[in-house]
Amino acid sequence: MTRGVLADAGPLYAAADASDTYHQRAKEELQKLHRNRMQIVVAYPTLLETHALVLSRMGTHAALLWLKYMFDAATVNPTPEDYRQAVAKVHSLPDQHISLFDAAVATLAGRLELKVWTYDHHFDVMRIPVWR
Repeated sequence: MTRGVLADAGPLYAAADASDTYHQRAKEELQKLHRNRMQIVVAYPTLLETHALVLSRMGTHAALLWLKYMFDAATVNPTPEDYRQAVAKVHSLPDQHISLFDAAVATLAGRLELKVWTYDHHFDVMRIPVWR
């Protein structure tokens, strides 16, 4: 795979919402990714989740604009095996509040050998390399 990062919903949403706590950070990181010619890879579930967040919090116009910008991202679909491994990952950390969604992104990142662009500490808990 090319040099890139697997994006989590947090930074994608923060980049779109000027009122988000991480908005400025997300914008700076997007510039850094562009400067370093790093590809942003987005799993389809992340695309769907982030679109739903933008739509519900910012409205239809913002969601349509966000989708327009997302056309530049490379998209990937988790496999059934990725989901099976994600379920196993959730079961292996019963004392943590890790969603199946995050576990699936973590599993996909491992398979693709990509770091995850995220603000969620659960990826550190799962020992998934995080892009910073």
